[in-house]
Amino acid sequence: MKFDIAVIGSGPGGYVAAIRASQLGKKVAIIEKADLGGVCLNWGCIPTKALLKSAQVFDYINHASDYGISVADVKSDFDGMVKRSRGVADGMSKGIAFLMKKNKIEVIKGTAKLAGKGKIAVTGEDGKVNTVEVDHTILATGSRSRQLPNIPIDGKHVIGYREAMVLPKQPKEMLIIGSGAIGMEFAYFYNTIGTKVTIVEFMSRILPVEDEEVSKAMAMSYKKKGVEILTESSVEKVDIKGDRCTVSIKTAKGVETRECDIVLSAAGVETNLENLGLEEMGVKTERGKVVVDEFYKTTVPGVYAIGDIVPGPALAHVASAEGIICVEAICGHHPQPLNYGNIPGCTYTHPEVASVGLTEAQAKEKGYEIRVGKFPFSASGKASASGHKDGFVKVIFDKKYGEWLGCHMMGEGVTDMIAEAVVARNLETTGMEVLKSVHPHPTMSEAVMEAVAQAYDECIHL
Repeated sequence: MKFDIAVIGSGPGGYVAAIRASQLGKKVAIIEKADLGGVCLNWGCIPTKALLKSAQVFDYINHASDYGISVADVKSDFDGMVKRSRGVADGMSKGIAFLMKKNKIEVIKGTAKLAGKGKIAVTGEDGKVNTVEVDHTILATGSRSRQLPNIPIDGKHVIGYREAMVLPKQPKEMLIIGSGAIGMEFAYFYNTIGTKVTIVEFMSRILPVEDEEVSKAMAMSYKKKGVEILTESSVEKVDIKGDRCTVSIKTAKGVETRECDIVLSAAGVETNLENLGLEEMGVKTERGKVVVDEFYKTTVPGVYAIGDIVPGPALAHVASAEGIICVEAICGHHPQPLNYGNIPGCTYTHPEVASVGLTEAQAKEKGYEIRVGKFPFSASGKASASGHKDGFVKVIFDKKYGEWLGCHMMGEGVTDMIAEAVVARNLETTGMEVLKSVHPHPTMSEAVMEAVAQAYDECIHL
């Protein structure tokens, strides 16, 4: 059991790092205690998107008359939606197993712990401990739902995102703590299929990391759907009697109560650093994160860390990029360090939200003199034809040099559109270069060109 590189954790950071290492000629092992693909493929990104798609289809059918189609007796099948979601996740996990075989990567099932220089102790399901010898170890153990001290998760009444995907029955009423991507996505799913949803957010607005205009527009959209939103509020306690939860909420007006069947804690994540042998090995951590350099070396030679356990956005695509950079550096290549200022963020609600770069407020705080352009989808021919006129594209440019500082989108399919801004910013494209690049018509993406045109006072369709 001797390898050039061993990766602990098979999520989107771990399995990508393992494949890249194999491509570069290394003998590689990946150690996983649960299912291949990690949380993202099995309990995160992929199965949640499957649930959201089911909700979207249900929503389409309920509004079929808007498209000149008559449909009768429409009912949601909660069990069927969950079953489809699990099937999608299982298929993706099997796909990762195929990739491991294709790339001749040794998959070792068990719980890993650093056991000295160049050694990993792996405890199998049978309790037996085997030692893996390795030149380089990459930690990619990911994260889990953060538990609030005063609201312990019991898995039945107070739940995390994992339980939210496989509830035995659809709740009539649900209260969600937190309005980040996880909270907002589950709010959309459950509200769409008929659950009464309340969102409690500690900050002054939902989706607090997004541009303020996006937050306001999404709040209006959710309120139209019947979702109750309480901002600048915090859940103080949850009393459980029988199958009902009485939730005490501290608001600006005082303490209020709400009753529900399920409380979903979506107030962020915490890292999986326990029982890895970090302290014994001398691997430095700060504030629940492993300290690394720009190529993901820890304070211990031969040990590296990527993904949610290191500082930076806890996103699947970030973990994958970090894994590739880490491996290429180990193999003697000269990769560019990751530009954390150009990481796209996506929220797969309906309408969707996508963004990259600085918000308008952040650009002003940094002292930029800016140009701001905004194009609503209500003025888009494709959006009107498709029946999805909610939302807009907002762009922010430096007035002096034309640098694309930020891009913020809300609307149908914008998570697929944001890559244009990411690539353009990476290439240091100016506003005028985007404006003079012909976009196809009719498309949702031409709203990007129109927003840029509006920033430069050249917009035709507004």
